[in-house]
Amino acid sequence: MNSIVPVATTGDIRLDDAERQPCEVWTRVMGYHRPVASFNRGKQSEFAERRFFSEAEARPDECGPVAD
Repeated sequence: MNSIVPVATTGDIRLDDAERQPCEVWTRVMGYHRPVASFNRGKQSEFAERRFFSEAEARPDECGPVAD
């Protein structure tokens, strides 16, 4: 039998910067996935400037544009 043992039972886990490891970020490019770290500096800069699309913010009301 396998039993699930919680890693931390009380409090928060705090790590020093030396104990951390970098997170590898991947993105979809032209139908396949690539790590952002493999991009050149210009493409990495462009990736950092991207904004996420939110339909709720793009369309604040359900009625659509008002016709005059």
